[in-house]
This record gives sequence, C-alpha cells and structure tokens, in this order.
Amino acid sequence: MSPKCKFTREEIIKAALDLTREEGINAVTARALGAKLASSSKPIFSVFENMEEVQAEVLKAAKALYAEYIQKGLKQEIAFKGVGTQYILFALNEPKLFQLLFMTEQPQKPSVSGILPVIDENYPLILASVQNGYGLDRNAAEKLYRHLWIYSHGIAVLCATNLCSFTAEEIGQMMTEVFKGLLKEINEKNAE
Repeated sequence: MSPKCKFTREEIIKAALDLTREEGINAVTARALGAKLASSSKPIFSVFENMEEVQAEVLKAAKALYAEYIQKGLKQEIAFKGVGTQYILFALNEPKLFQLLFMTEQPQKPSVSGILPVIDENYPLILASVQNGYGLDRNAAEKLYRHLWIYSHGIAVLCATNLCSFTAEEIGQMMTEVFKGLLKEINEKNAE
C-alpha cells in the first residue's frame, strides 16, 4: 500500500494559485510551492508529474475565476458594458492572474480580428450578448466588440501594472462614452 499523500491535488493547486496571485506564474517553482505549503517539494511530485502540470492547473483555475467575472458581467442589465467593466475589475482585483491570461506573449501573432477567440474562451458568449443586445449582425458585433476590447484592455493593463487606477464610476463613464460613439459609427455605416 502506497503512503497517503500529505496534500490533496486541490490544496496544491490552491497554494500554487495563491502564489501566482502574489508573485506571478514564474514564482511557481517546486521549492516556492513547497515553502508555501510549509513542506518540502516531495508531496507535490506525489500528486503531479512535474511543475508544468501544476502551472497548467493554475492556468485552468485562473481561467475559471475570470469566467466568474464574465458571467457576472453578462447578468447585468447592459451585458456588454458589464463584461467590459468586469474585465477591468478582474485586472484591478487579480493583477497577476490578469497578466497571466492576457499579457503573456503568444506563440504566434494572430491578427487583431482573430485574437479574441484565441485568448478568451468566453468569446462566443460575449459576442452573442453584443449581437442580441444591439440587434447587430455578426460582422458589426465583432467590430464593436474588438474596438471596445482594445479600449478595455488598455485600461485593464494600466490597472494591472499599477500605472494608474480608476473608480468603478470612472470605468463605467469611460466605457459608456466610447461605446456610444462606436455604436453610432457602426449604425451610420450600416445605414449607408
């Protein structure tokens, strides 16, 4: 009978996620994780094959937490504005996780029109909220989403890197102003 593991898989993932929240994904080493668990690194390798597997689980946990923010945004009265606001709040509240998910160099450089489906698993839900919420066809909805994501991403990066901070009211006002301008432009072009 093999010895019982000192920590569960979930406990190790939680500790690795907490370490990532504090110091970033590069801090998730066997030694640092063992220290976080007040143990040696040996129990980690009784549950995981290697540290890449641990980091992959941290990535999954970060995506799940981000998805909770997006779901909260989609439930707001103005869903698309809610999603943008939640994206920025995720960067404010979880800067290291935001950096992991949205500020990590990609293996290939997709076009700006193709980046969102690559980096955000929530893309189909968010796009549907734009199409349904504003009666736009897919192309117009993608254009609006892309432009607002670029704007939201800029604000989020400023927050996640401590370059500046915004209140919830400021975020809402900025998002509303840019959204109205873009929607007006798209509707005028569609009317031509």
